[in-house]
Formats: sequence, structure tokens, C-alpha cells
Amino acid sequence: MVVASPSPTHPEKVQFIELPIIDLSAERSKVINLVIKACEEYGFFEVINHGVSHDIITRMEEQGLGFFAKPLGDKQKAGPATPFGYGCKNIGFNGDVGAVEYLMLGTNSLSIVERSYAISNDPKMFSSAVNGYVEAVTGLACEILELMAEGLRVQDSSVFSKMIKDVDNDSIFRLNHYPPILCNDNNNNKDPSFLANKVGFGEHTDPQILTILKSNDVGGLQVKSQVDDGDHGVWVPVPPHPTAFCVNVGDILQAMTNGRFMSVRHRAMVTNTSKSRMSMAYFGAPPLDTCLTPPIELVTPRKPLLYRPFTWDEYKKASHSLRLGDSRLHLFKAT
Repeated sequence: MVVASPSPTHPEKVQFIELPIIDLSAERSKVINLVIKACEEYGFFEVINHGVSHDIITRMEEQGLGFFAKPLGDKQKAGPATPFGYGCKNIGFNGDVGAVEYLMLGTNSLSIVERSYAISNDPKMFSSAVNGYVEAVTGLACEILELMAEGLRVQDSSVFSKMIKDVDNDSIFRLNHYPPILCNDNNNNKDPSFLANKVGFGEHTDPQILTILKSNDVGGLQVKSQVDDGDHGVWVPVPPHPTAFCVNVGDILQAMTNGRFMSVRHRAMVTNTSKSRMSMAYFGAPPLDTCLTPPIELVTPRKPLLYRPFTWDEYKKASHSLRLGDSRLHLFKAT
């Protein structure tokens, strides 16, 4: 869960760079090396042959699009998002806005069943789709986190994954919908040049451990790379892939790898004037009281501790107190 960044004070650059696409069915050592390299260089990669069935993805997409196709009044019955429920334009708690409407859910199966009655005319079908999808992407997130731990040569390969397997995990599931009409506050200006290239969800990092995202065939996701542009970085569009999941490092994983992996800044732009984009994002997070600090193998005299130990509850509260685009990890630097 994230809380739009201020207007940039320098010209923005968009550059087309080929971002990593990793085949999870390849030889394990090769996959591990590619995952580690992607996390160090970009904080982002895509995965194919991931084991999540097309049927599970399609069912969730159909339920999500069905909800967003409802009249506004019906959608508002599932809100307001405090934090769970339906929201529109307002992002987080501190005045950030975007051309987005969304549905935020916890990942506890019973909670999903209960909330489905305010969301769907067929709550059983909706909750079944969500629970099936969440179970599948949680499994995928755990598999990737264990590959990361192996690649970092951490003795306990479950050191990251066990946090989101914990029954008290604080993971969330979010459906974001970017209809072009939300770019036009007055609903009068139909000029495509006005509607296109508006900020749907502003620049930010994800505070959690790991994000697993799937979107439909409409582009808009951009990640920030530092390649060839000093401190400002360049925005790299991520073209929609028919079968891939996008994976990005969150702030907690940056802290727990002692800065070896980088939490990537990203945003969603509304670039299509005729078709809506919908994304489905799973944010893997630990229980609130989890003490977060790197495994001992990642702290050495040559690489001393970068961030003091803190709990997810502490970090979450800090995140909620700031604007969407604000940096947070520096508040937890080791002294």
C-alpha cells in the first residue's frame, strides 16, 4: 500500500530499455543469477512460465473489470477505502490524487469472503476468484523470495518468504483501474492530447517486501532507471506482456538485503485514450510486529548495517505519514 509525488523540477526523460524477462522454468542456477542481477540493477523484472494458470488470472480479471463497470453509486457501496474498500482519485492519506479508481482488499480468505457481499452481485464467485488468485501469487512470491535468498547465499532460504507465509502477514491485494475519462475532471474536454499521458498513479516505491503485478493489454507502467542519466534517472515504459507477471523490490527487501537490492520507483501513466487499463497487484508484507533486519550473512565489516532494526508497524506508520513520492528508508538509517 502506498501513499503522488510533487511536480518534477527537471525535464523528464523517457527511454526504451529492454528490461529483464526471466523464464522460471529454466535451469535453477541460471534463474537465480538472473533474478539477483535484475534486483541489483533495476529492482524490477518480469517472469514467464511462472506456474499461475491462465484460468486463475482470467477469472480474476473478469471479476475486477465487472466491478469497475458498475455505476459509481454501486461501487461506492464497497467504500470508502479505509484502507480496504473502493476508492476513486484519492491515493493514501495526505492529499495525493491520480486518474485511478481502485479496490483494496486484505489477503485473509475470511475477510475477502465478508467484503465480497458489498462488492459483487455474486459474492461467492468473486471471493472464490480473489482467494484463488491471492493463493497463487503468494506462492509465486514465496518461490521468488526463496530464489533470492539462495542467490544471496543466505543459510535460511526461507528468511524472506516465511514472513508472507505467516498467518498474521499484512499483505494486501489491490485492483487499480485507469479509465481515460478520469483524466478529465470536467468530462467536457475530449481532446486526445489532453486525455493521454496523464498521471494515473504517481511516482513512488512500494514499502512492502515484494510486489507481484499483472495488467491487461493496455500500457502505462513505467519504472525509473538510473542508466545514463545521473541522479535524475529515466522513465522506462514496461510494455504489456500477455503472460508475464511484473515483480519489483519493495523498501523492506532493500533494507533486509542491506541495500544490495534496490526498491524501484515506478508510476502508472494513462497513455491510452480509448481503452481502460486494469492492474492487479499483490503486495507481500510481514506481520506488524516483525523485527526487520538483514540476515547476518549480509552484514560484514566491508558492508556494515545500513538501516537500524525496525518493525513493519513502525515503517508502515512512517509511510502513511508521508506523501506518495517521499522517500522513507532514510528515516531508518543506522547511526
